[in-house]
Formats: sequence, structure tokens, C-alpha cells
Amino acid sequence: MFAHHCTECDRRQLIFPTQVRGIVNSEHGIVVDFRCWCGAEQRLVTGRAARGALTPHAA
Repeated sequence: MFAHHCTECDRRQLIFPTQVRGIVNSEHGIVVDFRCWCGAEQRLVTGRAARGALTPHAA
């Protein structure tokens, strides 16, 4: 279970395992596809690779 802010209904919702449609480990992080309570398909990218992508690299 995790909390997510839905881009469709503009609400913060708890997402349960039964709402998860797929999980893929990619070079960008762990990609979780799920359906919000409002019915909208949503995507969450998480994990170390996702955090690293948000951190600016020093030159």
C-alpha cells in the first residue's frame, strides 16, 4: 500500500496491491502502473535510480 496524488481527480489516495496493474524494473527506476480509485490509469517511478535521476550531477 502507498499514497499517491492522482493527476486526474487531484486527490491523494491510498493505493492497494489489488489496484496495481504492473511493476517493471527499468534503468529509470521501478515503474509501478496502477489504477486510482477514480478509474484513472496512473504511473509511479520509484527506487534508487529514480532518486538519482532527480539529483543534479556535478561537472
